[in-house]
Amino acid sequence: MTRSPWQRRVERARELAGKHPFAGEILRLYVEIALFQEKLYGELEDTNGRGESLNVSAPVQSPSRMVHLRRFRSFLEMIEKAGLPQVAGVANQLAVRGEENWTDLLNQCWQQAGSSQQDAALLLARAFLQPFAELVRERSSLPGSGAAPSHCPLCRRKPGVAVLRPQGDGGRRSLVCSFCLAEWDFRRIVCAACGEENHSKLPVYVAEDFDYIRVEACDTCNQYIKTIDMTKNGLAEPVVDEIASCPLDLWAQQHGYAKIAVNLMGL
Repeated sequence: MTRSPWQRRVERARELAGKHPFAGEILRLYVEIALFQEKLYGELEDTNGRGESLNVSAPVQSPSRMVHLRRFRSFLEMIEKAGLPQVAGVANQLAVRGEENWTDLLNQCWQQAGSSQQDAALLLARAFLQPFAELVRERSSLPGSGAAPSHCPLCRRKPGVAVLRPQGDGGRRSLVCSFCLAEWDFRRIVCAACGEENHSKLPVYVAEDFDYIRVEACDTCNQYIKTIDMTKNGLAEPVVDEIASCPLDLWAQQHGYAKIAVNLMGL
């Protein structure tokens, strides 16, 4: 039986939680989020199949607005029960603000109007809206070949992780969107943020516990992204393994690098 993307992510998160106790708490939260996202995606797909399309400019303003807000309430309740204490606190604060505030928050997030990619409320909004974005991606097609963009060709978000996939005798590098999870080709020895090409300005760090994951930093813009090398570990789920390898983020930040785009856990 073919597993859904969420089932693969959940299985991988549970596996890595057992292997890396230091990441167990955030991975268990991710499992709950992924299970919620899978259910929400199925409901959205059913609705879309009945002829009601998402409003791609502001999905929470669609005819199903009240249904979406009830779903967001359920999402916040799930986060309160399953989340890390600090995340549960943010969910609790959002829960008491009411539906008009939720509408503004969700549409703000969808339209990339947030002031900070690490704002906890916007991170929760992104986690909730990701199935909406994935459905839009599934109904769309990536633009044709051309200059490889440093932002998602579909939703214009920044990449959240890079991937090396087997190709011939080497690997083909691609970037994965931090929001809709679209994947597009990108040159290997180039900064994914500013386009720096000078190899001497692009340091790489690999830790023993994650020998298939590289921190690819840039001394020009002082930003970094993690690359999951599928030629070394074909069982990896890039989005999940990126979250589990949080010690690499600590190393990068201690050396003065800022992440191009934080993951759903705010790391």
